[in-house]
Amino acid sequence: MYRVIGIDPGSRKTGYGIIEVAGSGISYVASGNISVADQAFTERLGVIYSEVLELITTYQVCEMAIEEVFVAKNPSSALKLGQARGVAIAAGVAKNLEIFEYAARQVKKSIVGKGGATKFQVQHMVTLLLNLPGIPQADAADGLALALCHAHTSSNIIK
Repeated sequence: MYRVIGIDPGSRKTGYGIIEVAGSGISYVASGNISVADQAFTERLGVIYSEVLELITTYQVCEMAIEEVFVAKNPSSALKLGQARGVAIAAGVAKNLEIFEYAARQVKKSIVGKGGATKFQVQHMVTLLLNLPGIPQADAADGLALALCHAHTSSNIIK
């Protein structure tokens, strides 16, 4: 049995999802958002780092799945996204987690069956796969999708 945290990084809102993998069974643990929109950029990075660190500790996470950076139309946004991603990874490294990176298309294909799936399709499938009582917010669903993708593709599915 082990726990995986999926991180959908963002400089204003970072989504996360935590699942537990036991043999071939996967269950929901927690999900949500780290919202930091009203702070200076460097303060936002500090909050993302400390919140991810706290989540890892609180939920006794063993592995992290995080979305790879993609080059957006706006280079400044891509740089900020990369920095947010970097502090989330640093929190995982500080807790000695194994870090796994997945492209957005790979996650969507793993969860929905097609790499061009919409946000709603990802939310819907995450809800079904984890038997959730309601549809999670989009960034939290993306975090859960990353964790599920890792569980489905990892060679360590049985620990």
